[in-house]
Amino acid sequence: MNVRRSAAALAASAVLCVGAAPAALAAPSPSTPPAPVIPSGLFGKKDPTYDGVWRQSFALLAQQTVGVKPAKEAVDWLAGQQCANGGFASFRADAAAACDDKTMFDTNATAVAVQALKAVGGRDAAVKKGVDWLKSVQNEDGGWAFVPGTPSEGNSTSIVISALVVAGEKPAEVKSKVGKSAYEGLLAFQLGCAAEPAADRGAFGYQPAPDGKLPANADATAAAVLAGLGQGSVVSPSAADTPATALACPAGAADPVAAAQGAAGYLAETLKKDGHLTAVTPGADQPTADTGNTADAVIALAAAGHKQSAAAALEWLKTNSAEWAKDSPAALGTLVLAAHATGTDPKSFGGTDLVTALNATGPVSRTSEEAAEPKKTKSGSKDDSNIWWIVGAGLAAGMGIGVLLSGRRKKNQL
Repeated sequence: MNVRRSAAALAASAVLCVGAAPAALAAPSPSTPPAPVIPSGLFGKKDPTYDGVWRQSFALLAQQTVGVKPAKEAVDWLAGQQCANGGFASFRADAAAACDDKTMFDTNATAVAVQALKAVGGRDAAVKKGVDWLKSVQNEDGGWAFVPGTPSEGNSTSIVISALVVAGEKPAEVKSKVGKSAYEGLLAFQLGCAAEPAADRGAFGYQPAPDGKLPANADATAAAVLAGLGQGSVVSPSAADTPATALACPAGAADPVAAAQGAAGYLAETLKKDGHLTAVTPGADQPTADTGNTADAVIALAAAGHKQSAAAALEWLKTNSAEWAKDSPAALGTLVLAAHATGTDPKSFGGTDLVTALNATGPVSRTSEEAAEPKKTKSGSKDDSNIWWIVGAGLAAGMGIGVLLSGRRKKNQL
């Protein structure tokens, strides 16, 4: 997840800053930049420029999944970020201003917003507009890019497919102008039986390197597992548990489910080395633990029915994710979804109550508001109705006694 958003930020910067390198390399200003303005209704307190919609969507998905009713203002904020054409930018500081040709649209933000708005319910029109926009920016090869109009990549193609599935679409029937389906676009990023080293077989890549080779990418692989299986970000716990296996070689006909299972096999084997995934961060000499992608891998393996293959990584997350997830709505939301997918209690995750921690990063949920309301008698309330039931019962009893006494008087008069 961290890699995904970092890559997204870099992609956006690359598109926006062509020809601006000299300015970017100039000495930094000694003045302290102003603190970011955090809109009301938004989860998190950090600068939302590159991840506002993303983190909001994961926060809402996680809350809805564990039975917490998101705050209306939180849902309204997300819906208000949508442009008239149905697409979303990563973040719009002024949502009242119309989107135009300068708006940096974001397929990833749009895809997760579609999932979140579908989950909370009551936003069908916004979901449909988002889906229609995603279809409109599909590349000819069947895939999607983070920034529409640029080459497709494995990550964005997978994330969009998951959103289409959640919205009720069939990816095999979502086709580009030249007839390439979404699944054809996705499978083009899988390293098949001819991949070298052999350990990379089954993995998915982000984009080909300058030399044309497609390197394995754990983030793209985890996302591709969900897409190939026809799953969104919210994965229900499975009763089945089978060992993950390597991509079957020689491979048969192109099959998204078989491809997803092969990708799951790659993730399971990669996790065996350290119990977590690793990545080389900028400025580091050695690979460091990649907590976000480890969480994504756990969700992917659970979706593929391989909970035991994810068990060691899940335990590692319980012990090592607290600092990474601190005050981060997207990280906390992802951990909640990982817990849910594996049948783990998110309120007791390595000693952390993920749900409470997530709720604390955003507006007070409707569930919390209802729990905090003092019990008092209101017109139409349960307590009020109980009182009137008692009164009514008393009146009925009185009427019954009156009828009985009246009957007796009549009898005595005969």
